[in-house]
Amino acid sequence: MVATISGTIVLVGAGNMGGAMLTGWLKSGVPGSSVVVLDPGPSDPIRQLINDAGARHFTQPPADLEASILFLAVKPQAMDAVLPPLKSVIGPKTVVVTVAAGKTLSTIGAHLGASAMVRAMPNTPAMIGRGVTGAYANGAVTPEQRQMVQALLKVSGPVEWVETEADIDAVTALSGSGPAYVFYLVECMAEAGRKAGLPADLAMRLARETVSGAGELLHRSPDDASRLRQNVTSPGGTTAAALSVLMAEDGMQPLFDRAIEAARLRAGELAG
Repeated sequence: MVATISGTIVLVGAGNMGGAMLTGWLKSGVPGSSVVVLDPGPSDPIRQLINDAGARHFTQPPADLEASILFLAVKPQAMDAVLPPLKSVIGPKTVVVTVAAGKTLSTIGAHLGASAMVRAMPNTPAMIGRGVTGAYANGAVTPEQRQMVQALLKVSGPVEWVETEADIDAVTALSGSGPAYVFYLVECMAEAGRKAGLPADLAMRLARETVSGAGELLHRSPDDASRLRQNVTSPGGTTAAALSVLMAEDGMQPLFDRAIEAARLRAGELAG
């Protein structure tokens, strides 16, 4: 059961991320009667979910709607068009939560006139309840509002709060974009296996299952990543031979340093 939510949750955007969040909220015990979905064209499954839960759906905010939590789950490029009509749902006790990359709280606040705001960065595994979210709350967010936002965000996985809004750029670079790095790792491993003589489809299956299995082991184990790595590595063995390349001065660490920094800088550029 999710923590008690006071008032109305207004979800703007019920696409992949918004739909996943809505599903998680309702499964965790948020009453459908407290949820309003604003979306011009939700998918048939989301329409059915809204109807079954007793939630309300509108394409535009009705005149008498006031949000306790306004949850923005729309693409950054749509924000300028989506935000102006939402000003009418902002009340003195509204907290705005945005999961859109590259839009600062000052930009959103300028459109909405809101003061209490949270900027959050989930990642795509949130769609299966296995994501992680970095979040920043500005100084106008009350402890009660933060607790409610925490409860809504954690339905998709752990929530990690950061001290400054600028830290969200680093969160975006690490965990927000991170699933793509892992998927590319699978591609690289499979290609290396193919070059080592395996059929391409077999190499891909082996790489895919190895990475997903290792991730699940990391998820379940109390040991940290370095200990798990050491457990697999026998002195003078095959894993040690591979790691001597991956952990060399020009190996994975400096490569990831550059990659994460490139993503962090780009996140800052997009945010203006």
